[in-house]
Amino acid sequence: MFIEGDDVRYSNNGYDDSHWQTVDLPHDWSIKAGFDQAYDGATAYLPGGVGWYRKTFDVQQSQRDKLFYLYFDGVYANSEVWVNGKKLGGRINGYSPFYIDITNALTVEKPNLIAVKVDHSRYIDSRWYTGSGIYRNVELRVTDPLNIPIWGTFVTTDKVSKDKADVSIEVEIDNRYSHIKQLELLTRITDAKGNQYRLVNKNISIDANSSDRFLQSTTIENPILWDIDSPHLYQAETELIVDGKTIASYHTRFGIRSFHFDSEHGFSLNGRSLKIKGVNLHHDAGLVGTAVPKKVWYRRLQRLKDAGVNAIRTAHNPASSEFLDLCDEMGFLVQAEIFDEWDNPKDKRLNQWERHSDDISRGYAEVFQLEAQADLKDAILRDRNHPSIIMWSIGNEIEWTYPRYKAATGYFDMNAKGNYFYNPPFISPEAINKRFHDSEEGKYVLAKTANKLSRWVKEVDTTRPVTANLILPSVSHISGYTDALDVIGYSYRRVIYDYGHRLFPGKPIMGSENVVQWHEWKAIEERDFIAGTFLWTGIDYLGEAHNAWPRKSTESGMLDTAGFTKPSYHMIKSLWSDKPHVYISSQVEEKSLYRSNADGDVVEREPGAWQQRVWIWQDVNRHWNYPNQAPVIVEVLSNCDSVELFVNKVSLGIQKQSDNPDRILKWFTPFEAGTIEAKGVGACQASDSITTSNNANQIQLSADTHGLSLVKDEIAHIEVQLLDSQSNPVRHQEHRIEFVVSSNLEIIGVDNGNSATMETYHSNQLTTHLGRALLIVRAKEGGISSVAVKAQGIQSNEITFNRQ
Repeated sequence: MFIEGDDVRYSNNGYDDSHWQTVDLPHDWSIKAGFDQAYDGATAYLPGGVGWYRKTFDVQQSQRDKLFYLYFDGVYANSEVWVNGKKLGGRINGYSPFYIDITNALTVEKPNLIAVKVDHSRYIDSRWYTGSGIYRNVELRVTDPLNIPIWGTFVTTDKVSKDKADVSIEVEIDNRYSHIKQLELLTRITDAKGNQYRLVNKNISIDANSSDRFLQSTTIENPILWDIDSPHLYQAETELIVDGKTIASYHTRFGIRSFHFDSEHGFSLNGRSLKIKGVNLHHDAGLVGTAVPKKVWYRRLQRLKDAGVNAIRTAHNPASSEFLDLCDEMGFLVQAEIFDEWDNPKDKRLNQWERHSDDISRGYAEVFQLEAQADLKDAILRDRNHPSIIMWSIGNEIEWTYPRYKAATGYFDMNAKGNYFYNPPFISPEAINKRFHDSEEGKYVLAKTANKLSRWVKEVDTTRPVTANLILPSVSHISGYTDALDVIGYSYRRVIYDYGHRLFPGKPIMGSENVVQWHEWKAIEERDFIAGTFLWTGIDYLGEAHNAWPRKSTESGMLDTAGFTKPSYHMIKSLWSDKPHVYISSQVEEKSLYRSNADGDVVEREPGAWQQRVWIWQDVNRHWNYPNQAPVIVEVLSNCDSVELFVNKVSLGIQKQSDNPDRILKWFTPFEAGTIEAKGVGACQASDSITTSNNANQIQLSADTHGLSLVKDEIAHIEVQLLDSQSNPVRHQEHRIEFVVSSNLEIIGVDNGNSATMETYHSNQLTTHLGRALLIVRAKEGGISSVAVKAQGIQSNEITFNRQ
């Protein structure tokens, strides 16, 4: 049960909540509100507020002597947990996992009440859309007083090779009995082939009301290694056995792999050199907000993997356990980031240093001194068994918030010309050093905080390097900041890769934020010593749109908010995927970044401008509908060495990658209705085509549910594409469409991927964008169910699930 509002009576057992809303967890109440310009674009023009959740449950007589823990994977934010009218705890940080021992507040005589207050009245407390509520999974865990506590195991794999791997598992055992306990500790490790390895510790003693740690080790012959293309996972089942009876068990999933960062040779996984081809992702997923079903993440991550993406940076906070489980299962490397803010606040509306002082935008810096150690360590304790995680990031672009850094760079002086994105430092390292060390420190010193955070990480996990995303690395290298880091991440600073490598040798460097453009990857591809990159971003995300109405999201992604591909996706796929790929787009010449010259060649309007393009891809169309004989520039993205273009089967010639330094193959042609087709030449067998479409009169539906089977509580994505009478996609005109679902389905939301569409996601209708739309439904009950899509003047269509 859920209600928006703030009244302490909501925590009382006797309060009548019959008028409250029934909700399923996880739950994000902000996403269900309408977009409203009265709020701020930093949070996608959606509100925060205060809400309460209530749930009752019974404790059985047989459970009287058990321990009860309430586990939250994340509550946004400032949560308070009450049990039977008693406040037992909570968490300020909405991204942190936490758990509470609720045993002593429970009774077996009557139903027990759990009430959770969530206070997100400071709704601009992050620089992006955060969501509000119990937006991640919740569990009630019941254990024996002798147990393995939550996050109580840690599996490490040392000396890994194809022939064998040394595996160790550290197990924490907690004895809450008032007397000493004798037990046997047994762990069974199982692989996908059914092979089993037994690790046994006998005759263990745990003193009363105490805990201890035990190390178990084994060697696994011919291990099945976890890798990006074969993400094999082992299972470890640990049991506590007393007098021959198992009284507690704990399940740990892990992978066996080795990796290494090298200052000269970049990154290697399982002994082979590998470029990190990563993207940054925020924790929202468009129309579902931040309460993201696992299947929604699967669809999105699979599309990224299809483009060759092999890594994710969790920008800029711990992700959910479920998200990291998927990364383990699908073979993504992960940079797990923990903080966006340390001692000093960022401006939540405008990034960088603080320029507002209103209460609604107070964020994590307000509590960093008190909460940072617990938030950091809890995130690492929860996540350190994930084989996907290869590094911990302690901070994102922190330098903006501290004095001395900005001024010391030399980029922001009145007499400095150029842009720090594309120019090496204007002043010498010696001058940077002098500027920095001759200036006032301020209340907090960034390097000291970084060293403290790095030390805290290594108190919990020494198997992975510590990194951070540096926005002003020319200063960070000389300030002591990088001394705290094992891997140095550069944010939009590909122009100083050589500078950093030459002047500050010995530590690996990589791009931790780079725009989705060819020039960023080119700089990495040409340098063995750069480990790889994380592009900004893999998917459009809600928020960071201050004063941008009617834009609600940040449009830097390879996929839009609905998970549809954008042209930048196809550029990256042509760079990162080995599968032959061709993609056509076009634009009338007057709107294009290109023009035809007197020789009939297509050239940039501003020569060399491709090297400085940033977040947003150029304006191009995915249709072939223009006025007759209109001058058009055709752009083709491909990983083929050469591509031939045809208009109505007439060749316009072959373009070579070697003749196009921007990796965009270009042709000029007067528009002629019909079909345009691009084909790879020679062994590169890939093609793409677009046909001129007429008015839409059909609706194409496709679902991501295997065999159109949909069971209770399962979700399905239904994609809509407008078609003409010849079944050609219609992408140049839009229609208002309506979804009609059967009574046993629930509409989760609708989206068209357009950032400027300010209609609520929680509707049964919307206007298409590029002729397409997305519906997500959940099955309330089993049985036959259906989704029909209608539009005025267009033939409707229907998709049916669970047909016999």
